[in-house]
Amino acid sequence: MKIDWAALGSVFGVSLGATVALVGLFTLGVIGLSKQERAAAQGGSAAVARTGAYACFALCLAAVAYGIYLIVA
Repeated sequence: MKIDWAALGSVFGVSLGATVALVGLFTLGVIGLSKQERAAAQGGSAAVARTGAYACFALCLAAVAYGIYLIVA
């Protein structure tokens, strides 16, 4: 049995990059929601923080849905 180490390394690199990107995007969404709560508590406008957080969560959902599509198709 011969292992294609280059292909294995490529899969590992792409998986690591996608995982870091998704976790980072989700983290930005959580930070946006926390800033929204802080802005609302101080009497400011929280629309930009909430919109950014929802956009991050939507991108996470789109990436997960695309991954599921790739596996099922």
